[in-house]
Amino acid sequence: MSPLNSSPQLHTPSDAPCVSAHPLAQAPRWVLYLNLIRWDRPAGWLLLLWPTLAALWLAAGGWPGWHLLLVFVLGTILMRSAGCCINDVADRHFDRHVKRTALRPITSGLVSVPEALGVGAVLALLALALVLTTNLATIAWAVPALLVTVAYPYAKRLVSMPQAVLGVAFSFGIPMAFTAVQGGPMWELWDVASRTTAALPHVLTAWYAIPNTAWLLLLGNLCWVLAYDTEYAMVDRDDDLQIGMKTSAITLGRWDVAAVMAFYVGFVFLWDMALVDQPWWLAFLGFNVLALVQILWHYSLIHHRDRDGCFRAFRANHWLGFTLFAAIVFGFLIKKTFTLS
Repeated sequence: MSPLNSSPQLHTPSDAPCVSAHPLAQAPRWVLYLNLIRWDRPAGWLLLLWPTLAALWLAAGGWPGWHLLLVFVLGTILMRSAGCCINDVADRHFDRHVKRTALRPITSGLVSVPEALGVGAVLALLALALVLTTNLATIAWAVPALLVTVAYPYAKRLVSMPQAVLGVAFSFGIPMAFTAVQGGPMWELWDVASRTTAALPHVLTAWYAIPNTAWLLLLGNLCWVLAYDTEYAMVDRDDDLQIGMKTSAITLGRWDVAAVMAFYVGFVFLWDMALVDQPWWLAFLGFNVLALVQILWHYSLIHHRDRDGCFRAFRANHWLGFTLFAAIVFGFLIKKTFTLS
């Protein structure tokens, strides 16, 4: 019998883990907070980082400068961490019934809900502080980005493909990268009063500063999120059925593996189309070979729907994103080299 069809390892409230027996029961608060934001699992923020940096490089036509690089690297880590706090608060009553998540700090009672929300708020405010060093167009995009991040955990109760909502949340870095580079002058807090009437045009560039290339990158990234988060959902499918969660793995049923492969192909194809006008496009296609090898490896991991294989595929996905980001950096290096020569 397939592991995904075996009896799920569920916990009832009576056999939920005892706080005193938790491996982190005696840990200091800062250790619990690091555990809360999954600091020991960088794969999560790397999945957000590579498409964001790819968009930043494309928007800037190469090296974007230290300021924007730091804004988007640190902002990505901070918002992913804040999202973990929000997600764990929203899912705390479900997580205690699943063995894989029963020891999370909020679920086990080591961190209270107000405490977790406080940590998440501080992290989100730090991310906002970074965005405030860019421009009004980027700030305008930060608002819906935050709203979708907050809404995603609750989509798992209402939407049959909540991974699509996650895909939108994980893709906001792409338009924000373009607006940060091309969306107008720096926003100055101390000058906002004198520029009130001039602010609207800069806010409108939140839309107009984003070229078709960015929208294709965003759609491709949405496909990628659907691919890797469906792999993740395949790990917990039986548990999610028991507790009433909605996921793409449940919705797709026996078509899950085929759909994941189609999502991967859509990801690579849409990014190929987004970059077709670049003079180094053929070099980017060369990196497609490395990407396709990884996709085939993922198929070998998930086609039996083994829990461990699906989880391994999910955790390795950031290498696929890194491959395409590296292809873009390499392309601009080629362009610079031949331009200088």
